Amino acid sequence: MKPFAAALCPFLLPLAAAAADIPIPVPSGQTVTYFETIQNAQGPEGLTYRFRFIAPAIARDGGTVDADTALLDMEFLCNTFAMKAVPSTGPQPAQIVISLADRPVPFGEPAPEATQFFEAFRPEDGACVWEGF
Repeated sequence: MKPFAAALCPFLLPLAAAAADIPIPVPSGQTVTYFETIQNAQGPEGLTYRFRFIAPAIARDGGTVDADTALLDMEFLCNTFAMKAVPSTGPQPAQIVISLADRPVPFGEPAPEATQFFEAFRPEDGACVWEGF
């Protein structure tokens, strides 16, 4: 299992353990795997859950998935993966950020060689509403 933030919600652990290194089907058909969840870094909208995924097909050099296609995959991941991982009780996130990176990148550290896409969503009525950055 990948390292997690210290305050990781215990409800996420079973899902994360099951998803680590298992390809997640997404609309584009690219190979995406779960990397980690960060929830102890406050976002501009308040409590924010960040679900991070590895997606080698978005790479600048040799990648086959562009930003517009990746957005569809990120919306899909928010609705089918992240929303299932958000606990139904306790503090609810004001925002969910889905990120794709072509390689593992430590959270918050610069990595100019990596290709990364980020999208923000607002959880509303059990679904993800795209907010964009």
